[in-house]
Amino acid sequence: MEEKNMPTMNKKQLIRSVLLAAVIGALVLVTAVLPAEYNIDPLGTGKLFGFSRLYVSEADDAATPSPVATTPIKRKTLKIEKLGSPASVPKPSEANNPPPEEQFAMQADTILVTVPARKGVEYKFKSLKHGTTKYDWTTSDASTVYIDFHGEVFQEDPPDNVFYESYTLAYANNMAGTFTAPFEGRHGWYFRNDTNEDIIVTLRLKGQYQLFDK
Repeated sequence: MEEKNMPTMNKKQLIRSVLLAAVIGALVLVTAVLPAEYNIDPLGTGKLFGFSRLYVSEADDAATPSPVATTPIKRKTLKIEKLGSPASVPKPSEANNPPPEEQFAMQADTILVTVPARKGVEYKFKSLKHGTTKYDWTTSDASTVYIDFHGEVFQEDPPDNVFYESYTLAYANNMAGTFTAPFEGRHGWYFRNDTNEDIIVTLRLKGQYQLFDK
């Protein structure tokens, strides 16, 4: 049988091959891998060959919102006809009483009102006729609630169908204003939560009023 002589590499050739492979690997790393994976482009080859366009940072990825299927809440249009009591409920004669000579002392309060999911709650304060109160309120997570800001005339013996006067109807997550009571009585907000999560309303008052829980 004829013997074939296989080519062999001497030590110098082996070292040369290893160095050549290392140089080629370093070149690929600098020109392609670093621009594409880490957005590092010292030679400008990433931009030249388009490798830089492959880079996506974690921040960019996190900033891209994933599509979420949501069903918008249908809200009724608010109209004059929905303000206050029905026409069949008469306004009490006590609403025409003169204002007192002295109002409630000035005070300020911050109240947290929890509005349960799919429910409504009321929060009211006492005010004498022509008493002035500044207010603002905000909701947690900027959630929208329905509000009816209204007042009930003070009566010693109120009927079953109590008269109330609406000052504002709205869908909102924040509101601020100044209120002057048109009559002595209970004034405040009905908050309704149409979402599936509880909402906390932070209410601030400053003026001539009294709280019922004090």
